[in-house]
Amino acid sequence: MSDAYPRLLSARALNRATLARQLLLDRADLPVRDAVAHLCGMQAQEPQEPFVGLWSRLRAFDPAVLSDLLTRRQLVRAILMRRTIHLLTAEDALAWRARHDSMLRQRVLGVYRRELDGVDLDDLAAAGRAVLADGEPRSMTGLARTLGDRWPGPGPRALGELLVAALIPTVQLPPRGLWRTTAGARYLPLAAWLGRDIDPPAPDSLPRSGSPGRGNVGSDPVGETLVRRYLAAFGPAATADLRAWCGLTGLRGAVAAIREQLVAFRDERGRELLDLPDAPRPDPDTPAPVRFLPAFDNAILGYHDRSRIIDDTHRGLSVTGARVVLVDGRVAATWTIKAGTVTVTPLRPLTRDEHTAVAEQGQDLASFLSAG
Repeated sequence: MSDAYPRLLSARALNRATLARQLLLDRADLPVRDAVAHLCGMQAQEPQEPFVGLWSRLRAFDPAVLSDLLTRRQLVRAILMRRTIHLLTAEDALAWRARHDSMLRQRVLGVYRRELDGVDLDDLAAAGRAVLADGEPRSMTGLARTLGDRWPGPGPRALGELLVAALIPTVQLPPRGLWRTTAGARYLPLAAWLGRDIDPPAPDSLPRSGSPGRGNVGSDPVGETLVRRYLAAFGPAATADLRAWCGLTGLRGAVAAIREQLVAFRDERGRELLDLPDAPRPDPDTPAPVRFLPAFDNAILGYHDRSRIIDDTHRGLSVTGARVVLVDGRVAATWTIKAGTVTVTPLRPLTRDEHTAVAEQGQDLASFLSAG
């Protein structure tokens, strides 16, 4: 990757590359599990939203398949990237969890630092594991209240979130997350649910004194895998985009270790974008079909600079849980559903052809969500 002046990617070219990687330019024939793996997981704090995300991405998507993969423990719902619930393959959850450990602790402590001041984290983690060792699923609050006599100060919310989001790698159990099912969040340790220990972190990728989380160049195999997988699903992208997606600092060494295996571009804002050499970068004039996206879809949230897919004016929609409609590859409307009716609210005037395409796709979505 030696170009002194990387080739410019127009905003439209970048948009089409993003749609192609996100399986939004043309619905894919992938199995559900393979699609979730390709996407590096799907944000899923709203349990039903991944079903819409996969319906928009896969041909002949059957929601029962996703439910079955969750009950058979091939897919899991776990707290990982950005300290949010993600739908992940079991293999990715086991491989990536340790690499996110420091970030998860820092983020929870950043929210509850005052309440958790003076709490010995190792003692709390050991006590939480001892309680969960009986194999009985517990809610976050239920686990915290079990330990409340020993740690009465923080309160159940702070104590529970620290335990299940940071100190103990956990998984949210079905029936939460199953198709058309409402259920509370109950947790067990990830290793107990899957019957396999999580992969330990590479020793050289552990934080070092004075240089938290950086490690040595070439000493972070999980980080290098994350970079490659992210670019395959989200590229071309800047390192700031990678960091915004996963929430991790300290990936500089992982990027440096594989930099010669990547190609470089620049966007219209002058940022350097990295990519895999053979990844799809479609012609900017490739037609982009209407797509309905669920709340918090990573096609938008997976970037620091989201202008490739949403105007800066509407950026706030991506963090408030609004469901959006892509028209010509960009966010052009929001949508809601009530009593089997999908209601679309445009953010800009739609042409007659665009209106027709949105209506047709909206009717299909309404049929999917309401069983016809």
